[in-house]
Amino acid sequence: MALMDTIETMKKMIVEMQRELEDAAQGNKAASRRVRKATLNFAKIAKIFRKESVEAGKTKT
Repeated sequence: MALMDTIETMKKMIVEMQRELEDAAQGNKAASRRVRKATLNFAKIAKIFRKESVEAGKTKT
């Protein structure tokens, strides 16, 4: 993934998690489960972002 693709993926994931969090706050157990799963996936993407952003920083300076 390119850095900008990773950023867009993260943005989409955050929007989806926000929707699910609203449902979870109202007591929807299935939504809570989806949020927990999404946080694990988000952590994986965050690691990719960290790696790509370091590489991008090296090439710009």
